Formats: sequence, structure tokens, C-alpha cells
Amino acid sequence: MRELKVVGLDVDGKHIICESVCDDDERADMFRLRIDDRLRSAVRGEGHRVGQTQLDLGGNMLRPKDIQARIRAGASVEQVAAAAGVDTSRVERFAHPVLLERSRAAELATAAHPVLADGPAVPTLLEVVTGALMNRGLNPDQSSWDAWRNEDGRWTVQLAWKAGRSDNVAHFRFAPGAHGGTVTAVDDTATELIDPDFDRQLRPVAAVAELDFDEPVAQPAAEEEPAPQRSPARSRRSKPAVPGWEDVLLGVRSSGQR
Repeated sequence: MRELKVVGLDVDGKHIICESVCDDDERADMFRLRIDDRLRSAVRGEGHRVGQTQLDLGGNMLRPKDIQARIRAGASVEQVAAAAGVDTSRVERFAHPVLLERSRAAELATAAHPVLADGPAVPTLLEVVTGALMNRGLNPDQSSWDAWRNEDGRWTVQLAWKAGRSDNVAHFRFAPGAHGGTVTAVDDTATELIDPDFDRQLRPVAAVAELDFDEPVAQPAAEEEPAPQRSPARSRRSKPAVPGWEDVLLGVRSSGQR
């Protein structure tokens, strides 16, 4: 192992310039060493192995795998940085691969099939939720997905959206598997979203009982007057009396008057 000696600090303030220790007739090689947490730990004499850089959490030491475990469990970069009392940039480089893992899990969950009472649905979670939000007059493009791993190793997927001034979330349990896997509703909001009959009438409308009022709300319609009775038609019209032959000769009317 070659020995190096420190020459000084680089102009950028982020690196240390070193050179190899060699004999007089040998040319020294120059090296540039980045000042990072591992170097600081080594200078402080903490003696941590390579890859086990730790952040000071008020007396507790937070290793990179601890940072990633917290991010994987659902914590944000800002939350971990605030707990550690450090800048977010010191957490981001460890959190970035885990955030990609969470994003990928959420994406896979949207292609899974919701589990209903009679088994997995044919449409995917994304298709079902998109239809449910649109039927409620909401814009699915304004929703967001997230996922995190629980202590039991299973993934919880969260859908968040805004309706008016209220923030809403629904949670699902994602189980990877064949044909995209399945998702199961965790809370009531998620259950309503994947319910194929979510827009059904919740209860039948009961008939309104008739109430007695002092005065009727509406005046009863006036009874129609019966149509005037027509006099029965005569069976046959009366004909004038035909004078007899002798009346014609003598000039006597049929009534007996001359």
C-alpha cells in the first residue's frame, strides 16, 4: 500500500491534494481526495469501515442504511434531514435510490387488479380509480401516487387528491404477482373507490305519510254539473189528421168545424 502525504487544500475547498511518498530519484504522484463524511469520520478517529458513514442525530448515529430504511418506510428527505439536524443534500444522495424504488412500486400497483367480494376485478386499479374520480366530477390528472414498505415487507400504496379545499387519501395493500398482482383496500375511502356500485342509491326513499291540515293545500276540483237530461224522443212524430172523404165533399174540417 502506497503512502501519501497531504499537500494542502484544493482551491474548491472540497478536496485535499496529496502526493505519494517516494525516494529522491522517483517522481511523486499527485492525488486529489474528496472531503466527505467518511474522511471526516476517519479524521475524528471514529474508525468506521468504508460504506458505514454516519450522521449525528443528537448523540445517535444514523447510518446510510438507516436513512434508506426510514425513507423506504415512508419518511421524506425533509423529515429525515430535520430529525438529523443536517441539510437535505446530505440525505438526498442516500435517499435517491430508495425514492426511485417507492415510485416504481406505486407504478406497479396501479397496474394491479383490485380485489372485490367476488375476486379480482378485470380492470386495473388505475382504470377503476380514474373512472371513480371522473364520475365524481374530479380530475384524475390532479391526483398523486406514493408507496412505502411496511415492517412486514408488504407495500402500502397511497392515492392522494384534492376535492375543493379538502385533501383526501386512500390506501391500498399491494401484492405483486402474476398478471400485475392484486391490491386490497385498506380503508373505507379506498373501498368506495373500487366499489363497482359506489354510485348506487344508498337507501330507498320512504313514502311520505299523508298529513291532515286545517285547510287543504289545494282546493278540490269543482264537481261537474250533471248534463241536462234530454227529454225522451218521441217514438214517432204526430201526423196531422187526414180528413175523411165525406168531409172533403161537404167542406167539413177534420176537427168538426165548418
